[in-house]
Amino acid sequence: MNRTGHIKTALIEDLKELRLRAMLACFEDTARRAEKETHSYEQYLLELAERECEQRRGNRIRRLLQDSGLPLQKSLANFDLKRLPTKVSRQLKVLLEGIFIDRKENLLAFGNPGAGKSHLLCAIAQELISTRARKIKYTTCALLVQDLLVAKRELQLRQEIKRLGKYEGLIIDQMGYVQQSREEMEVLFTLLAERYERGSVLLTSNLPFSKWEDIFKDPMTTAAAIDRLVHHCIILELNIPSYRMEEAKKNREADSLQ
Repeated sequence: MNRTGHIKTALIEDLKELRLRAMLACFEDTARRAEKETHSYEQYLLELAERECEQRRGNRIRRLLQDSGLPLQKSLANFDLKRLPTKVSRQLKVLLEGIFIDRKENLLAFGNPGAGKSHLLCAIAQELISTRARKIKYTTCALLVQDLLVAKRELQLRQEIKRLGKYEGLIIDQMGYVQQSREEMEVLFTLLAERYERGSVLLTSNLPFSKWEDIFKDPMTTAAAIDRLVHHCIILELNIPSYRMEEAKKNREADSLQ
């Protein structure tokens, strides 16, 4: 093996040891192009480094999306933005910058069933993960309280709340859609209290605050929960017709014309 072959072999081994997979995959083609286009050593190295960074960013985004538990079909591309009230449209542009996550502010979406609350928050979360590598977790309120109850019975509630605390944003979908017991609401309140000013809560509900006593079963607990959520928060009011009802109406009208 000549000197060039020894250098190539050594380089391959070093790139493997350093786990620079993107550089390993493209260094030969990049070197040939650099030689042909008379790039400097710095330009050649920069292109290799950018390839490696790009692949690592892509891998990180894929891991974050998989770990998020988000329903990926609820994306911004699949959301009819024309249905949004003007105020919410303006708010959306700011929310996609992710500053509210940095400030540990909450994002609360209210509106009738079918208004698109869940879809909108999931779409925002996907964009924040994809463009800004935010760490966000999605769950429904019903599943969350069941997980918290199991953790409490196993004397692992603190550890479970700590695990959820590693996420910058926690989506609690469908708050109040299912009536929970007092015990279930107590563990949910414990979570909200622990996340207060430590991480963002992104929440959807079809019930206004005036009816949240139906959720928490106790006036004092209700007031304390609302106080923690609204102290630093952005509220999205989706007082628009149900998307599903509109689609059903269109389908009926289309069928009647056939």
